[in-house]
Amino acid sequence: MARVMVMSGPERRRRWGDDERARILSEAFSPGACVVHVARRNDVSTSLIYTWRRKLRLAAGGSVVAQLPDPGFAEAIVVDDGTRLRAEDAAVVLDLADGGRLRIFASASPALAAAALKAMR
Repeated sequence: MARVMVMSGPERRRRWGDDERARILSEAFSPGACVVHVARRNDVSTSLIYTWRRKLRLAAGGSVVAQLPDPGFAEAIVVDDGTRLRAEDAAVVLDLADGGRLRIFASASPALAAAALKAMR
């Protein structure tokens, strides 16, 4: 008797029309949009969205496509509240084998302290 495997769910190789691609790209790269959320709503991989964008830009001869904004960086603003942490005030001090030192201050959140300790493994 032969063995048969039945696969259900969406077809693995979907064909996307140019208008569908353009709609998804404009939705994914509109201001305030999150590519992951757009990808989930449209049942498409995030890497495929970035591939479509790259191919569209290359097809335009390297020029920026009008419908898609350029990727950029958000401005970071650092506010100095005048508080200075001294090395002596650390709640936990770990001396590392390579001569380094990890200091965890009491003001650190438990999640941050746990992440720092996990990274030390």
